[in-house]
Amino acid sequence: MLGPHDLGGRDLGSIDRTDHKRSMRDQRVDAMQYTLRDRGYWSVDEVRRAIESLPNRDYLSFAYYQKWLAALRLLAIEKGLLSEAEIEGRIAQLRAQPTRR
Repeated sequence: MLGPHDLGGRDLGSIDRTDHKRSMRDQRVDAMQYTLRDRGYWSVDEVRRAIESLPNRDYLSFAYYQKWLAALRLLAIEKGLLSEAEIEGRIAQLRAQPTRR
């Protein structure tokens, strides 16, 4: 069964090839991925597999770095680096803090 990432042969129009400014969040996701990959926690192929295993609705609606972040979360749980409860707990803590500027 083909996933949403299998686009071979489909006419999807032109590709926007202009440079895009990466947000601080995008840069942090990129840094986390490279740091953990370079330390041997996972390979680029594992990240690709995790991205391609996202539910169709997520794969089709997430921006590029949202897909990467979802993949890193999945791999961190699979590899036993963090549990789902630890991640959810930290997210709750961050949401409870006043907005920092």
